[in-house]
Amino acid sequence: MFELTAEQFERVVTDELDALPDDMVDGLENVVFVVEDRPEDGSLDLLGLYDGIALTRRGQYGFGEMPDRIILYREPLLSICDDEEQLREEVHVTLVHEIAHFYGIDDDKLHELGWG
Repeated sequence: MFELTAEQFERVVTDELDALPDDMVDGLENVVFVVEDRPEDGSLDLLGLYDGIALTRRGQYGFGEMPDRIILYREPLLSICDDEEQLREEVHVTLVHEIAHFYGIDDDKLHELGWG
């Protein structure tokens, strides 16, 4: 397993988030990005999670709503990578995947598009 400190990992996430196309991130409103060590169940199977209500499913949404969260799980991502280059690729794919859920794109469509 490739290893980075929590701070180094967060820097990779920030770098990859900054590298995403503007049209992908400009529409993200009331969304926070979070890094956690592992999912609540402690597994290494889940790389990321969108925790919120997709734009396509929102009715009344506005002032006072808690932010949606996009969570990246550090240990599962590190466990599948051999080096920083591979980690950056996996973080990039995970960010795109979870942001797509914010926009209402489901897993089936993501797999069809090669982002599953």
